[in-house]
Amino acid sequence: MDHLFSVDGREAVPIPRTGLAAEGLLERQHLQEWVIAHPQVLGESVLVVTAEYDRWADTDGVPARDRLDVLGLDATGRLVVVELKRGTADRDVHLQAITYAALVSRFDLDTLAQAHRGFLSGRGQALGIDGCRQRLLDHVDGEWSPELLQRPRQVIIAADFPKQVTHSVVWLSEMGIDIDLVQVGLWRVEGNLVAGFTKVYPTPEVEEFTLAPARVEGEAAVKKLQDRSHSRKAVHVLVGAGLLPDGTRLLMTPRHGVPDAIRAQIRSWVEQDTARSTAIWTNDTARPLVWDADGASYSPTGLANHIFTSVTGRRVDGIQGTTWWEVDTAQVPAGIDPEAWTTLAGSDLTALAKQISGARKDWTGLHTLLSGVPTGRWTTYGDLAAAVGSHAVPIGRHLSTCGRCPHPWRVLTAAGKVSSGFRWPDPLRTDSALSVLVGEGVRFDGDTADPSGRLREDELRKLLDG
Repeated sequence: MDHLFSVDGREAVPIPRTGLAAEGLLERQHLQEWVIAHPQVLGESVLVVTAEYDRWADTDGVPARDRLDVLGLDATGRLVVVELKRGTADRDVHLQAITYAALVSRFDLDTLAQAHRGFLSGRGQALGIDGCRQRLLDHVDGEWSPELLQRPRQVIIAADFPKQVTHSVVWLSEMGIDIDLVQVGLWRVEGNLVAGFTKVYPTPEVEEFTLAPARVEGEAAVKKLQDRSHSRKAVHVLVGAGLLPDGTRLLMTPRHGVPDAIRAQIRSWVEQDTARSTAIWTNDTARPLVWDADGASYSPTGLANHIFTSVTGRRVDGIQGTTWWEVDTAQVPAGIDPEAWTTLAGSDLTALAKQISGARKDWTGLHTLLSGVPTGRWTTYGDLAAAVGSHAVPIGRHLSTCGRCPHPWRVLTAAGKVSSGFRWPDPLRTDSALSVLVGEGVRFDGDTADPSGRLREDELRKLLDG
């Protein structure tokens, strides 16, 4: 974030940037505590394992003097090594991060549990070693993998980075060493300090459904990480876009990571109890599936792994669980346009996430378009979705719950009909959307609007562009 402005209508006044050192803020007492309190700056679903870790020892038993700023564990099962600098990073900061990554790559579950217990104890939280071990296991999406522990991800946070660092990090990433550069900025706004964290490498566009190329000898571990990462990203995309309402019923079809013979065994196992083949979606990025067979919450991959183990008695890695689940479009949630809902048929969660990748629940553009649909014209949920980069289902969901959306009655199904899920924001209102449209000059043939009055995607885009 290079620029910050104070805005008042059309006026935008630049806010001068300051720095941690200029404000008397320190790495350990301040920056480190911000990161520990808000580990989302390190990436999705990171659990802080420990901080200020210095319990290393040389081969001769002499304690090493290196001190790791923060160590995290993400939900894919990788360790996250964090190096903090309150000013411009040193030219060799990436070498420091690599050194710490090499040291922690030898950690096992017991070492991490002991470190976590010490970290919690130092902060006045009592949790036994078994509780710490279980907390780490529960945080990982899927089976605990020593292979992934050996491939830590590194995050360097600093106010700025010299070119020697950025060039080196890009090359190291291409060689399969995963390093994130996060820039921390500080501004003083009306007497208050405002901090911002911006990932400058790799950018989200580079990361979307991809991973950095890996060395040949790490292919197995990277494949496992890739499968888990894709599933987690798919869940975050679906939740972020608001595509599926809570309570959506999902159906299981074993796909990715399972040979035909095992699929046949799973189908036979499901026939013994059909509840094993269904789950309910909740908009929880960590464990969005509630399995009908036991009522417990799982991640898509975690549930797929559980099913595989239940059937075969063996553990498995490499399943991309979001490919196993698709929407049961026969059950239409309340307030959803049935016609739009049917467009989700036949696509698993991974495919749906790819369709709407980039969509977010920011409805500013939608409201702009709705206010621009003139009297006597109408548009569709799908046209609006295409214009703002979303999907017809979340558009319909928003219109059914938004009390401030302009002219929601002017949005019809692709067939030109008032959606059966349409509801007035005011529950006391009794007139029909069709009668309002007729009064505004829209011509109907029965319950179907005249296609000549439809405002299509290209026209909506022109409205959005001003």
